[in-house]
Amino acid sequence: MQFVIKRDILLKSLNFVQGVVEKKNTLPILSNVLLQLKDKKLSIIATDLDIIFYDEVSDVKIINEGSTTTSAAILFDILRKISSDSELNFELKSENKLSLKSKNADFNLLCLPTDNFPTFADEFEGQEVKLNNNRFLKLLNKAKISISNDDTRHYLNGIFLHLTEAHGRNFLTGVATDSHRLSSSSLEIDNITDFNSLILPRKTAFQLCSLLAESASQLTMQTSDNKIKFTLGSIKLISKVIDGKFPDYKKVVPTANDKILTVASKDFIDSIERVTSVSLDRKEGVKLAISKDNVQLSVNSANSGEGNEKINAEFNSENINISFNSKYLIDIASEVENKNLKMNLKDSVSPVLIEDLSDKNSYFVIMPMKI
Repeated sequence: MQFVIKRDILLKSLNFVQGVVEKKNTLPILSNVLLQLKDKKLSIIATDLDIIFYDEVSDVKIINEGSTTTSAAILFDILRKISSDSELNFELKSENKLSLKSKNADFNLLCLPTDNFPTFADEFEGQEVKLNNNRFLKLLNKAKISISNDDTRHYLNGIFLHLTEAHGRNFLTGVATDSHRLSSSSLEIDNITDFNSLILPRKTAFQLCSLLAESASQLTMQTSDNKIKFTLGSIKLISKVIDGKFPDYKKVVPTANDKILTVASKDFIDSIERVTSVSLDRKEGVKLAISKDNVQLSVNSANSGEGNEKINAEFNSENINISFNSKYLIDIASEVENKNLKMNLKDSVSPVLIEDLSDKNSYFVIMPMKI
């Protein structure tokens, strides 16, 4: 096995591999990336047994076909430190030694034979659906902030993708919740006939965001019984879906909150950031004293002091005091596209609905804190 490739081409692919391969593995082969030369192409494959990443590179000079696996982290680290646009010469010297030469540098990397690398059946009968890259990325970014980290309720550790209908139009909707907050974002689609609801795991969602941010190729999605496949040009990402039932989230979305607070999103975020500076672990809640034309934000930390600040706002009701986890508020406010944030409140203990006036297909729900 021998081939020549440009450093930047291989590095781009290996960059995505880093998000898939786990640093600590009980099976050493899973820390490796599979390099396969066949049919005038180099295939780059990595897996953690739940997600499989495939990339095909045709811009490669193949001298001898073949395949091997070597440490994904070490190869990536070497390539990062080699100057851009260098030409890399790879040659498999023996079953467990891969030579890598570039300009004046010469490396010998340890390999493991490909026989132990997991093989996967790639059968997807479901309809292949084309998705708008930017809109789907926006959906993932808005939903993923509310994914739970609680392993006891594994079905909350991902984004619930399902079809919804509103005003005679069909949407693909992504929802996530950790039971303290909820995010929902939808994109309109007209070409899906059959799509079984599924829960996309957190790691897959984050990996997909990285791919979508870097690629302009058409995104397609296809599902099977317990897997989902995303294709972006030469790249394929196949993932298991979470086995479990997502709760009926519509029950917690408030519909009768008629106290409306409108505040400038950026001012709101900056103010929360400033008043929470007094809290070392940022665990303290931020208290909002809302009145007709301003909001007084305050954080009181038993260990390190207190911070107070007042910002302009509009409120259509009597004064109300309410407290929130400051990180949750910043996460949500950062995803709001409009320059103003609209909060629909009921009282100081009920869930609050946050709307984005620039994106009617997204909303957030946040539970107040007791302070």
